[in-house]
Amino acid sequence: MNLISTSKLEIKKSKFICYFYSLDNIEEVKIILENLKKEHKKAKHFPYAYKYQNTAGKSDAQEPTNTAGLPLYNLLEFNNLNNNLLVVVRYFGGTKLGVGPLTRAYKEAANKAIKK
Repeated sequence: MNLISTSKLEIKKSKFICYFYSLDNIEEVKIILENLKKEHKKAKHFPYAYKYQNTAGKSDAQEPTNTAGLPLYNLLEFNNLNNNLLVVVRYFGGTKLGVGPLTRAYKEAANKAIKK
């Protein structure tokens, strides 16, 4: 597992920290998520998406349906990325963003990490 890049974004006091990894095997997804949860104990959400060979997965991690996991997965597809994992750690800032702005925040944080 190799960390390719990270990016940070803050919207209405919510912090979005994206981690972009290359994967050597599918088991790394679980290990990376566990490590990020230990590192960011106060974060509320850890949505992710990955593509590894002919396997893919995504999770909204208690965010509203399809506001986080699906947009992350679509970015992997759109950029033709395989054997990669995107995880966005979200620290809730106290203000609900709404579905549209929330989805855009996850996409923007992930896009910044991919483009680095």
